[in-house]
Amino acid sequence: MFSEFAFKIFNDSIEKYHVKDDVYQSFENPYSKEEIEHLLYRKNWIDTVQWHYEDIIRNPDIDPTDALVLKRKIDASNQDRTDLVEFIDSYFLKKYQSVEVKPNATINTESPAWAIDRLSILALKIYHMKEEATRSDAALAHREKCQAKLEVLLEQKSDLSQAIDQLLADIESGIKYMKVYKQMKMYNDEELNPILRGNK
Repeated sequence: MFSEFAFKIFNDSIEKYHVKDDVYQSFENPYSKEEIEHLLYRKNWIDTVQWHYEDIIRNPDIDPTDALVLKRKIDASNQDRTDLVEFIDSYFLKKYQSVEVKPNATINTESPAWAIDRLSILALKIYHMKEEATRSDAALAHREKCQAKLEVLLEQKSDLSQAIDQLLADIESGIKYMKVYKQMKMYNDEELNPILRGNK
């Protein structure tokens, strides 16, 4: 199943990141650019670094100048994340381009890649909640609370994985079809954001 395949790659990325656990570490993709694994690994690495950016920026003692620099990094990361989702959807569009769509086929509320994006974030939630549930320096009540949350996250993973695999099966059989709408973000565009346009 594709969801299981993707989740393993996400976990590999998360584990690799936490060897150094440093947002400024260099990135190396172990997969060839021609493989979908390359996109999945890169996607999760972006999510993982941003997860830790979000932790850092919430430090109440952060220097305002450092916070602004970090906010810019988060903005750039969000754009990279969106780009990767579109690349992954393009992979599925190409993969299923020869499928004969049935006359009564319907479109899903989200594309396969946006569902896979949610699975990548969920992999991070599971990893970090598991850490909290097993923290030796945490109180028992904290660990029990986090264990209960972890069980909910694992149930969510099961449900989301099933939904992703069902969506892909439906697209492959022609009872669902997909479209990719390029993200028309306006705030990064110097022609569409009036603040940026005014500063030109």
